[in-house]
Amino acid sequence: MMHKMNPKVDEYLIDGCGRCPLFRTPECKVNFWREEMKRLRSIVLQCGLTEEVKWGIPCYTLENQNVLTISALKNYCAIGFFKGVLLQDAQGILSRPGENSQSSRLIRFTNVREIDDLELTLREYIREAIEVEKKGLKVDFKAKSELVLPDELIKKFEELPALQTAFTALTPGRQRGYVLYFAAAKQSKTRASRIEKCIPDILEGRGLHD
Repeated sequence: MMHKMNPKVDEYLIDGCGRCPLFRTPECKVNFWREEMKRLRSIVLQCGLTEEVKWGIPCYTLENQNVLTISALKNYCAIGFFKGVLLQDAQGILSRPGENSQSSRLIRFTNVREIDDLELTLREYIREAIEVEKKGLKVDFKAKSELVLPDELIKKFEELPALQTAFTALTPGRQRGYVLYFAAAKQSKTRASRIEKCIPDILEGRGLHD
């Protein structure tokens, strides 16, 4: 049974996220992956999740807990599981958004046929992700000393897999510039605010001073 569709996601699929300079332009990534995003959306909505928009992209929740997202990037669209590392991944199709990803996992697509071919598998993975959330399972994160990025950035990567994918694709210099800028703030609240403001630029592949 199809779950309730959120009008904000309808707007997203028409106009894009509205958070970058490419909003409502032909270059918006949503334009390239609109049909694929629609197909992923239809599959997810039949699995009983609540449809919302968070961080400018469609996000699907269970009792206010984030389960997965669908997103459009430059070279592919993807379904991202917040606790993907806890899934069995019997088909071996999950991948890390980036080398620092501890929890989230992606399944990437470049055309509708790929999605159709994996529909049954996708449903199984989504059901498993829902069970993970129902059971209250938690990811055992690495010790802080093993991480080289600010905690606030790691947390945002786990919340928004598309952000980690985009950040990892940046040049080392651009990555370093962002990390130094974020880490320079003394308070966690300020670091989190800086990260939030830079999300649109990172998603578009721009550096801090581009």
